[in-house]
Amino acid sequence: MQPQLDGVPETMLWTLHNRASEAARPDGVIRDPKCLEIYRALDYDFERSFGRAGPSHGVRSKVFDDLVRGFIARNPDGPVIVNLGEGLETQRFRIADDPALWISVDMPDAIGIRERFIQPDERHLHVAKSALDFEWFSNVPDGRPVFVTAQGLLMYLEPSDVQRLVVAMANRWPGVEFAFDHIPPFFSRRTTSAKGMKLTKHYTAPRMPWGVRNCDVVETLRAWVGSVEDLGPVPFELPRGLLRHAAALFSKIPGLRNQVPGVSHVRLGSLS
Repeated sequence: MQPQLDGVPETMLWTLHNRASEAARPDGVIRDPKCLEIYRALDYDFERSFGRAGPSHGVRSKVFDDLVRGFIARNPDGPVIVNLGEGLETQRFRIADDPALWISVDMPDAIGIRERFIQPDERHLHVAKSALDFEWFSNVPDGRPVFVTAQGLLMYLEPSDVQRLVVAMANRWPGVEFAFDHIPPFFSRRTTSAKGMKLTKHYTAPRMPWGVRNCDVVETLRAWVGSVEDLGPVPFELPRGLLRHAAALFSKIPGLRNQVPGVSHVRLGSLS
């Protein structure tokens, strides 16, 4: 199959490229046969667009897997997992035999590609809408514990839209757990510059307007919704090579650890 995607939806192929590379390694941090099945079925020159695959998105998937498993363990009776901008993420296959209702929310063209390989059913719903179209809220049953994840999504939104989404979720589900990854401001500025951020000579990453330092995430959210509980820290450790040692060094230096991408896990309260 040859996917016809561009803009932000095409980034689902970038993350698939990196996850599949990690899943294919004997020492990879994730095991994911479904990811490899999809990767091998697509007629797409991944390396031409995205270059040599790296471990970052595989590590990110493992981090989110651990967070979701922890939520399900704490809420075994009817938990709901909402994955915003899920693309071709195959988390539901890595977390098996769980009691959760899974809801995947993504743009119609992204859901169209997803459903070539992953079919919805009564416990795994697909909602073909933007995360900013809050009609998707109606797919979440009332009175059940809710965990919302956003992997590789918020950085592509305007800051005002990130705020609008966070406020809407806090109002709808006081106490909702929310996990998301984010990039630092300098990284955001690079993608929004006139030159943009080129992964290869054939591919320029989409604009990423929302950047926030790791140390500013919780206070930023509190300015929007008042009550925010930080459920971190969330470790993000590269598995091998020089980058692993460099990342470990960065994490120990305050001025540097706030200039790298991160993952946050929070509980959103009601507006004050």
